[in-house]
Amino acid sequence: MDRNVAVIGLGYVGLPLVRAFVEKGFRVIGFDIDPIKVDTLNSGKSYIQHIPDKLIDSWVKGESFSATTDFSRLRESDAILICVPTPLDRHDQPDLSFIVGTCESISRNLRKGHLVVLESTTYPGTTEEVMKPILEESGLKAGADFHLAFSPEREDPGNPSFSTSKIPKVVGGCTPGCLQRAMKLYGEIVDVVPVSSTAVAEASKILENTYRAVNIALVNELKMLFDRMGIDIWEVIQAAATKPFGFQTFYPGPGLGGHCIPIDPFHLTWKAKEYDFNTRFIELAGDINAQQPYYVIERLIRAVNHEGLSLVCAKILVVGLSYKPDVADMRESPAIKIIELLQKEGAEVDYHDPYFPSVPPTRKGEFSMKSVDLMKIGDDHYAAAVIVTDHSRVDYARILKKAKIIVDTRNIIKRRGLPVDKLWTA
Repeated sequence: MDRNVAVIGLGYVGLPLVRAFVEKGFRVIGFDIDPIKVDTLNSGKSYIQHIPDKLIDSWVKGESFSATTDFSRLRESDAILICVPTPLDRHDQPDLSFIVGTCESISRNLRKGHLVVLESTTYPGTTEEVMKPILEESGLKAGADFHLAFSPEREDPGNPSFSTSKIPKVVGGCTPGCLQRAMKLYGEIVDVVPVSSTAVAEASKILENTYRAVNIALVNELKMLFDRMGIDIWEVIQAAATKPFGFQTFYPGPGLGGHCIPIDPFHLTWKAKEYDFNTRFIELAGDINAQQPYYVIERLIRAVNHEGLSLVCAKILVVGLSYKPDVADMRESPAIKIIELLQKEGAEVDYHDPYFPSVPPTRKGEFSMKSVDLMKIGDDHYAAAVIVTDHSRVDYARILKKAKIIVDTRNIIKRRGLPVDKLWTA
């Protein structure tokens, strides 16, 4: 039985996967190209909020886990699980450079009997069209000398109800033997859902995230319409949600964030062109969701104009950098675009987020900003506050005192029942 597992990529997907295997008695070696992450983990520290330091420390001291940048140590493992980023490039085309580079490293260290599984979200066909040829440069053949499979990650950072070990795992193999080997491994830590091919497994993850992207786009479009009609979208959703069948709630917001929903559907859009097919729903949803930060700025301009003010030189507070509440994760967060747009309009921008004392570098640039201490700022200091992320740790009653106008993109003020005169939704 496979008891030595290698996990490549120690981020929000890889590290929880390490946890699931270690807790079932596996020995895990974690691989990452970032030496800072490796050193942090080997010192018994965590950089992911929902995985505490004491847990990492117990793994390291118990010798059930170690991290390394030395890919020659892949030979020590029975199974190699790949959890590397699959972003889009600046032309919104899939960037598979992390997968390619990882497979080249594996190929140099591949041995007979290895199981290799890709978990990174990607377009259907990646495992067999991209990975397999690179791995077979080792001289070993998939399905004969080593096993190759795809099993999409379904991680939801910060979700207390669904950890890695509680979310069923879809698995597809290059051959029936590959499937059985992967099912046996994952079956040790989670319920397994077998499918007929790696392409089906790849497509299943794209469908999951496209479903969310399209439905979020729908409510975002209705939000803009209902704002013009003087109808509260949040009240509409609450009313519709009372139907016990045929309806599922999705909520509007300032734009999509995270590494999955804003990106993954466009892997399929790109692949579809190979088949002379246009994914119109996906592209329309992407356009609507991408426009939401601009809509937030439009609403803010209307709000300040209504008070006889101008956005130029106005002091604006952005509340929340994270892409979702109560996580220290700002990948693809719409807050960054909103800050950028505010600065282009000439506003003086501050932000407040308990999870980010300063703005870390993003793939689109760097912001030299630090989170403001609300205790040190006087009342009515800001012309407006824009609530982008509804963290539970934020003192919203204090936010109301610090800004003359509130633009709430998450309905948190009404949900908290806080009294405010100059409240705008966006």
